[in-house]
Amino acid sequence: MKYIDEYRDPALAKGLLDKIAGLSKKIGQPVTIMEFCGSHTYAIGRFGIRNMLPGNINLISGPGCPVCVTSIHDVDVALHLASQKNVIFATFGDMLRVPGSHGNSLQNTRASGADVRVVASAANCISLAETNKDKEVIFMGIGFETTSPTIASTILTCHKKRIPNFSVFPVNKVIPPVVIALIDDPALNIDAFLCPGHVSTIIGTNAYEPITQAGRAAVITGFEPVDILEGIFMVLAQITKNRKTVAIQYSRGVKPEGNPRAREVMTSVFYRGSSEWRGLGTIPESGLLLKESYKAFDALNKFEVPEIRSIEIKGCCCGDILRGIKTPNECPLFKRVCNPLNPDGPCMVSSEGTCATYYKYH
Repeated sequence: MKYIDEYRDPALAKGLLDKIAGLSKKIGQPVTIMEFCGSHTYAIGRFGIRNMLPGNINLISGPGCPVCVTSIHDVDVALHLASQKNVIFATFGDMLRVPGSHGNSLQNTRASGADVRVVASAANCISLAETNKDKEVIFMGIGFETTSPTIASTILTCHKKRIPNFSVFPVNKVIPPVVIALIDDPALNIDAFLCPGHVSTIIGTNAYEPITQAGRAAVITGFEPVDILEGIFMVLAQITKNRKTVAIQYSRGVKPEGNPRAREVMTSVFYRGSSEWRGLGTIPESGLLLKESYKAFDALNKFEVPEIRSIEIKGCCCGDILRGIKTPNECPLFKRVCNPLNPDGPCMVSSEGTCATYYKYH
């Protein structure tokens, strides 16, 4: 299949691995590369890429799974909103099984009688609201810059069509501020980043300038094995030459300018404010909140949310795994009591979660 088979070509992969081995030997010292895209995490595990690399090349997973980085407090707020009368609570499928405090989840809440529905996109909520005018349709807006423009577009459509019974629980996040937090984390010593392909189709290259300003390499990478291997090779080439830049490996999908129109739609509805990330705490300017002119579509403006004292899952290391300072194998719950059928933490729930990937492929 065009654009798939060629990026899984064993000969191309072997050639890149030989080049990676040559550069890694030339560098001599350990190199730590973080991927912070859930699709990269999945592909690296699925194709066994970690096991192919020289011993001094260390791939670590970061906070690239939007379901995983959603804080336990935001999950608890979602559970509260979903349990309100005359509410249809819509979300992406992965969120259903993410545990909140005391092990509750949206799936359990639905089993108890709440109207919780899985949708493919925020746009699906328009018809839901139009056909259920006696109910409030709340969409849980998770995700990064890839999904945020579609949520903004849905709000603009509902505003234009004067649909009053639709709102968003805004927990969307943006990537650049968390990259700065990772660079500044004293527990980490990251030499380079494999930047997410899908997000980068929206934000382009300029958003990653803090990486190179901090003296780290950055390569925007696709999702097939040859993509990832070429991305690693490009990272090592930057380190060898001591010439750090934001390079694009995924040129068939990403332009340097990104998608200005999508960013324009996003910024017309949202402004950036503080957001809580699981494992990383509250990061300024990393969340997307609704502007005053669209507050009528903010679920937190429509519903009173009591003070909720959220409790982290005892023994769960998802926070440290999302920061890249632990692997799933270092979590005392991993495979013992936490598995895909009985997930204790969100990293085991989502198919893009590091724990789910390690469980399946390591």
